[in-house]
Amino acid sequence: MIEARNVTKKFEDFVALNDMSCNIPNGCIYGMVGSNGAGKSTFLRLLTGVYKPDKGSIIIDDQPVYENPKAKAHIAYVPDELYFLPNATLDRMSKLYESCYENFDRTRYKELVDAFRLAPNKSLNTFSKGMKRQASTILALSCKPDYLFFDETFDGLDPVMRNLVKSIICSDVTGRNATAIITSHSLRELEDTCDQLALLHKGGLVLESDIDNLKTSLFKIQIAFGKDFSKEDFTDISMLHFSKKGSVANIIAKGDKEATITRLRNMQPLILDVLPLSLEEVFTYEMEALGYSFSDIIEA
Repeated sequence: MIEARNVTKKFEDFVALNDMSCNIPNGCIYGMVGSNGAGKSTFLRLLTGVYKPDKGSIIIDDQPVYENPKAKAHIAYVPDELYFLPNATLDRMSKLYESCYENFDRTRYKELVDAFRLAPNKSLNTFSKGMKRQASTILALSCKPDYLFFDETFDGLDPVMRNLVKSIICSDVTGRNATAIITSHSLRELEDTCDQLALLHKGGLVLESDIDNLKTSLFKIQIAFGKDFSKEDFTDISMLHFSKKGSVANIIAKGDKEATITRLRNMQPLILDVLPLSLEEVFTYEMEALGYSFSDIIEA
């Protein structure tokens, strides 16, 4: 289990993380979304022991991570900015990883190289950005760590490779009860992969939720009447959003879905439809309820 307790990290006059706390259980895929400068990369570097917190603590399986080789032996990290040995091939890098990780699986490595169709004896300097990210992913997964950290996981990958990476990460998490943390700028990239999602903004954790609970707690209603009506006619319904165009209103409601629909049917509307919400819409309305503009946070 990962425990971040009141973690603060500063760089000169910039506060990258400010008193952030979260618990990430074993065996889950935890997604983190946020704009540039939100603190995602800093958080992963703290988890891997690259950085030391200025305040607070990072605990993984009851052990501090910073300057703790025993704890780091169970972690594999694919950073946003990739690094390979000068003129190294994938095979050469695999030998380096094998010397550092006692659980490095040579058979698993060969299977992944074949799956991604990369040339293991070709210089990594000749690889494209997406191919280099695939190579780093192969090396990390071959170590069979308990914790996998991916920063901007899908950056530079085409749709086919994105789906392959998602599939392999999910397989590792479910098959070995590993824990993966994935950062991204895009909710759409994480929606069908993660068990839990967290939104970071200006170094703080603004919203964190299990995806299933988050999506099922809100629902969208389209409603119309043969007479004029306004938001005040729905005061007994827990609403996060109300908008009206012409004679049709859109309501984002929260709470008991069946009870709400029954209440609205009793009002004898001309139109009453319950529509699905995308994860991005869910985040947008949850953020509005907290007093934030989700679009401003992501696009900042």
